[in-house]
Amino acid sequence: MSGIYIHIPFCKQACHYCDFHFSTSMNKKEDMVLALAKEIRLRKSESADENVETIYFGGGTPSVLTSAEIDFLIAEVYENYTVIANPEITLEANPDDLSTERILELSKSKVNRLSIGIQSFFEDDLQMMNRAHNSAEAQKCLTEATKYFDNISIDLIYGVPGMSNEKWRNNIETALSFGIPHISSYALTVEPKTALKKLIQTGKVAEPNDEVAQEHFMILVETLEANGFIHYELSNFGKENYFSKNNSAYWLGKKYIGIGPSAHSYDGVSRSWNIANNAMYLKAITADALPNEKEVLSEADRYNEYIMTGLRTIWGVSLNRIQSEFGQSYLDYLLKQTDKFLKDGLLSIENDILKPTKKGKFLTDGIASDLFYLNLE
Repeated sequence: MSGIYIHIPFCKQACHYCDFHFSTSMNKKEDMVLALAKEIRLRKSESADENVETIYFGGGTPSVLTSAEIDFLIAEVYENYTVIANPEITLEANPDDLSTERILELSKSKVNRLSIGIQSFFEDDLQMMNRAHNSAEAQKCLTEATKYFDNISIDLIYGVPGMSNEKWRNNIETALSFGIPHISSYALTVEPKTALKKLIQTGKVAEPNDEVAQEHFMILVETLEANGFIHYELSNFGKENYFSKNNSAYWLGKKYIGIGPSAHSYDGVSRSWNIANNAMYLKAITADALPNEKEVLSEADRYNEYIMTGLRTIWGVSLNRIQSEFGQSYLDYLLKQTDKFLKDGLLSIENDILKPTKKGKFLTDGIASDLFYLNLE
């Protein structure tokens, strides 16, 4: 088994672009930690005879938990699962939670990787996004975190309205100045039912521009590759030996268990997901019930997922695997669908591996959807 994901459904405040499940009320935080620990125990049979390689605290904002609460949940995993000798244990954290004292505390815990939500080093961007931290806190936390942690990732957002290419380059160069070995970077997207959507509808914020986002993406790829980063997944760049083991496992189709409200799990043949409601989750767990739904994946579902994840990574889509796992009809279908993208120079096939070209990388998700197998019977 790959690992265990633990969703911490709390944030100090709501970022304008976010549509993840969280609550800004901390009233039930202690109850939630106990419920997460109980779900960890309730689901231990799902990993019988398998090893846990990664533990990942996501959210929400996991850094709102105390160090003692984080240690408690890690201990529950160790007590109920077989964990390998040197697992990757990641904590997503916001700069405003990472005081020098807090970083020192975390460095003494089993957490060995920090994923820090910087998003931008510019004050106006952070205010537009409604982030809880400011630019000074972003830079100070990196200065301190790099003293105690070797394995650090940061998030950056591009395609922000009003962000020039020069400003975006400045963001990247500032990140590089701290010597961190991993960067995750995403285009600003406008999700339904978010504050950002409303701000755009009322004219208070400009609509993100796809052409600007594509320019920023190309600058990002060029700059990071020139600085020794490997573009191993569409949104992820890591120095050698610093790829996210947790996320790489998702893209490579390994099994994982998702703990907490809204968390997803995958066992190789089916997916399940917990209810995205804190009160209902707590009620169910208290009654020793797992508040989740389950879907058994069809052959077409598994093919489509492999196409989506494969094209996003440096490992690409293996034509041999398509043939052996899904059959000749799927391979014929894939080759037919890829023909126009090969001719347009957006995809390439080398050593029986299908990958996007440099020209096609930014368009990967759209290309993948055109390669999906649609069962219309």
